[in-house]
Amino acid sequence: MSRGLDNGQGENTVAKRRKLSNGSTYSAGRTSKIFAPFRTIGLVSSTAVPFTSLPLGITTFQVTTSVGRCLHTYDLLKGLNLIFLTRPQTPTDITATVAWKDRVFAAWGGEVANSHVGVWVFKRGKKVGGLERPRGISESVNRLIVFGSWIVASCSTRIEVWKSATYEHYTTLTPTISRKAGQGRILSGGICNMPTYLNKIFVGKQDGSLDIWNLSTGKLIYTTLPSSASSGAVTALEPTPALSLLAIARADGSIVLHDIRIDKAVLRLNTKASHPSTISSISFRTDGLGAGADGSKAGIMATAGTNDGDVTFWDLNDGGRITGVLRGAHKPPSSTHGSDSVGINRVQFLPGQDVMLSSGLDNALKSWIFDANSLSPTPRILHSRCGHAAPVTRLNFVPSNSDGADTGGKWLMSAGRDQSLWGWSLRRDGQSTELSQGSVRKKAKRLGLLGKSLENERSTTLEDLKAPEITTMACSLNRDGGMGGAVWTNTTSKKGPTDASESNATGWESVVTGHRGDKYARTWFWGRKKAGRWAFETGDGTEVTSVAVTSCGAFALVGSAGGSVSLFNLQSGIQRQKFPSSLTPGQAKKLKLSHAAGSDASAIGVDGTRKYALGEGRHKRAVTGLMVDGLNKTLISCGLDGKIKFWGFQTGLLQDEIDWFPMTSITASQYHRPSDLVALSCDDLSIRVVDTETKKLVRELWGCLGQISDFCFSNDGRWIIAASMDSVIRVWDLPTGHLINAIRVESPCTALAYSDTGEFLATAHADSVGINIWNNRTLFTHVPTRLIKEHEISPAIATTLSGENGQGFIDAAFDEEAEEEVQETAYNDLAPTDQLSLDMLTLSLVPKSRWQTLLHLDTIRQRNKPKEPPKAPEKAPFFLPSLDSTKVPEPPKAEEQNQNTLAERSRITKMDRAATASQFTTALQATRQSSEYTPFIEHLKTLSPSTADIEIRSLNPEELVPFVSALTYQLRSKRDYELVQAWMAVFLRIHGDAVPGNAGLRQVLVEWREWQGREGKRLGDLVGFCGGVVGFIRSGRI
Repeated sequence: MSRGLDNGQGENTVAKRRKLSNGSTYSAGRTSKIFAPFRTIGLVSSTAVPFTSLPLGITTFQVTTSVGRCLHTYDLLKGLNLIFLTRPQTPTDITATVAWKDRVFAAWGGEVANSHVGVWVFKRGKKVGGLERPRGISESVNRLIVFGSWIVASCSTRIEVWKSATYEHYTTLTPTISRKAGQGRILSGGICNMPTYLNKIFVGKQDGSLDIWNLSTGKLIYTTLPSSASSGAVTALEPTPALSLLAIARADGSIVLHDIRIDKAVLRLNTKASHPSTISSISFRTDGLGAGADGSKAGIMATAGTNDGDVTFWDLNDGGRITGVLRGAHKPPSSTHGSDSVGINRVQFLPGQDVMLSSGLDNALKSWIFDANSLSPTPRILHSRCGHAAPVTRLNFVPSNSDGADTGGKWLMSAGRDQSLWGWSLRRDGQSTELSQGSVRKKAKRLGLLGKSLENERSTTLEDLKAPEITTMACSLNRDGGMGGAVWTNTTSKKGPTDASESNATGWESVVTGHRGDKYARTWFWGRKKAGRWAFETGDGTEVTSVAVTSCGAFALVGSAGGSVSLFNLQSGIQRQKFPSSLTPGQAKKLKLSHAAGSDASAIGVDGTRKYALGEGRHKRAVTGLMVDGLNKTLISCGLDGKIKFWGFQTGLLQDEIDWFPMTSITASQYHRPSDLVALSCDDLSIRVVDTETKKLVRELWGCLGQISDFCFSNDGRWIIAASMDSVIRVWDLPTGHLINAIRVESPCTALAYSDTGEFLATAHADSVGINIWNNRTLFTHVPTRLIKEHEISPAIATTLSGENGQGFIDAAFDEEAEEEVQETAYNDLAPTDQLSLDMLTLSLVPKSRWQTLLHLDTIRQRNKPKEPPKAPEKAPFFLPSLDSTKVPEPPKAEEQNQNTLAERSRITKMDRAATASQFTTALQATRQSSEYTPFIEHLKTLSPSTADIEIRSLNPEELVPFVSALTYQLRSKRDYELVQAWMAVFLRIHGDAVPGNAGLRQVLVEWREWQGREGKRLGDLVGFCGGVVGFIRSGRI
């Protein structure tokens, strides 16, 4: 039988790297002309599928996790560094994995009714085979185990068995259905084998019973019943180091160590828990240490549940007791997965080691170690590989600093709903890390976030201790550095001078963030990847809604929901300015009296612009955007009140404003400093672009059908890329204002960022904790800036978790098929430009030099005529061999010349004249029959000046009238005006003598003169009108 598994959706072949050819898989399926999917970062263990580990000799272990349709393999010896990504991707999400010898088995499919199900085999990241598909299987595989010569898969109602040597399907086991289980799911998913029990498997069921099956015979041997009918389903099975003892966990939280030989419970644990937690994983420590009073005995068991992120350690000696609880080992935010979230899906002690592995739904894989001389019964963290535990909400590429030490576009910052801030390296995955929030308990106590009762208690949730969710952030690396200090100190109410001598030499914070529902904007050290010293409070005590950092990196600006804008010094943490600036008591009294008297404190300047008084111009609603120009002269702010305000950075005075209220409100802004353009997203689903120099609206971009979630400029300021809640990412070209590209993604894009180098676009989506990276194909291919329609938006290939369908820069550079497709589409979809309107006089697209040369062809020939006869070439040097050029060839004899001439004349006379007619003559004669002059005119436009001159000179008397009629037709259709004039000028100069003796020619020339005069008069009137308007505007009378 075949060892392969053809799933109907992909071939059973090992995935190979794509060749650079026109027949590539990617080119055939690509839909976006600008952005090509590259890879996904930030995924470690983002699904509920437990990890699987495999010892590699006696030195290290390899741990494999599932991230959806791909597997990640990490090396424990190298600090959980990523070493393999499986390719190709499975057709659907992976449901179970198991590692055996040098291979990893992955089961996929079955989550949707009547969908395909399969099990693939991977070796070193490549698919090497698949298990034979059983007939009639449509259920997803929940657990996989491999032992001896058997591969066993547990489904909902059946157990499938394969031979491990040949991957052939052996048999299907169908457990009995109890009355309590009903007609639904029979098996709970718990399945294991035990040492010394040959060909036996133990299967847990929904009614709490345990079946023992013989795989060789396919028969049910024995069934172990639960001690109580209310125990619930079997949730975990794990053999103990002692022979014949099996640990069984049930849904009521109880754990029973059962002797299989005599069918008797040896030890019962957690049977009277006040708040029982369902146990999902059990593991036993096998290094012979950890138990007893001094930790020198064996007998430690670790359990983890689905209701929390704690790991409980049990001492099984003397009746069993809890020795310690590792609190918060894995804890996804409660808002991430809802009430059914899984804290930990597996814990495992490594065989013979004092190291434990754990993974959970917080997208983390961690290794823990027990210190030999430590008095604590709980381990400490050894290695961790993590990512965002909740969907990403903000993205920002880290800019390069002034000296270029940190290359831009290689680091990406992200913030998510899990209240964390991450830095991702696009060069080396192992460099990615979370920015530390320091001693969160001390920070919470300092800011008054913890009460006295909670302060001294052991908290099990990190949500109460971390900073709130980040909603806005800004960065500038020009002064990044410093050794740190106290974390997030509020300096707004601090009295006395601040010592900034140390930070003056080493640098200071470079990242500022605003948080949901928090009145403090916090600072971060980017280089040290840790929390900064300052927490800047808003001027009115309301929530922070926007932040900004100046390009020099010395100042941070904070905008609030109440409309206040404050300026802080990042070095000292002192507030330096408010916008509008604060008033002295005398100024405030004077302004109050002026308002009471009904007079306006502002005035009109000499240049006609309004001059604003001190204290005027505060935003009335939330500030949604803050921007500072490159020279720190002007601050630009915008808000929900529909106003864009321009402030003096040093003085705090309002200089000018643009008011769009009540037409629209501004929800967000982006500033492109090199071009001084500001893009503003509005609540009417449009993006408006303002030039900060002229303070004028230059573009309005429409097309989004849902709320705009995020947008950004391209690195050169030519494009604006926007994501909206209709799951479409749109790209506008600013010079033309056209929508040039649109990508429809599977889920709404919540955040995006564009690298400073123009290489990458990063996107985050509502249902994923990963970050998708896209390549910019325009670095190597031409992209037309034509306007696309809504119906042209087609789904894009989703970025792959393994990078299988990703396209690198070299691939894009040599993708010839894609380039031809783009060019063909560009030319085919262009609107016709030969005649936009019947009332317009259109010039030709023929180069100007061609028809000008035709007019002066005689002069050019006279000028290019040789002045001297050709001279014999100079004698070559003696060391250069050459032919004998001194020998003059003899002229042909007169008899031979006469014979050749007679032969040529006889041949010419025998040929048909019609057959030798040129294409010019043929096209001209065809106009007599059809009166269709367009083919003739198009052919005449393709001729070179010398060829056109010869053809016009060669016209016989019968062809003169059709030629003039063709020119009259083109003049009457108002096309190719200057070209027709040139042709007629040449025609009259050559054939002017034939006009008096040809009545037909005189008639068509009269018609030509009539149309020429009419068009000449109309053209003269238009030119005169335009000249008068221009002269009037240039005069000083307006």
